[in-house]
Amino acid sequence: MYPDIQHFKAEFFKALAHPLRIKILEILCEGDKTVNEIQAILGTEGSSVSQQLAVLRNKNVVYGVKDGTSVIYSLRDPMIKDLLEVAKQIFNNHLVNSISMLKNMKNQESS
Repeated sequence: MYPDIQHFKAEFFKALAHPLRIKILEILCEGDKTVNEIQAILGTEGSSVSQQLAVLRNKNVVYGVKDGTSVIYSLRDPMIKDLLEVAKQIFNNHLVNSISMLKNMKNQESS
């Protein structure tokens, strides 16, 4: 039905489709981290971070390397950092457009 690349993209974006997973990826953009380090940065409990890391790992977005009793997580592809930056720019563009439309509406109401 859909070519493999569209299926891959859909699955990839599903993996990103959660605010906590995006925050975890933003943290990993700064460097490799253990679950405990990610939890400390987020100020959240372990189970939710571990669950979201499992989703990202299963979708091959991140990978973990065992280091003693810890697992150090890393981005599978450094271009994820670029993708998150582009998403932020798109959000900012939408925000600027919304603010501009709101100003225009207020100006029309005033006239």
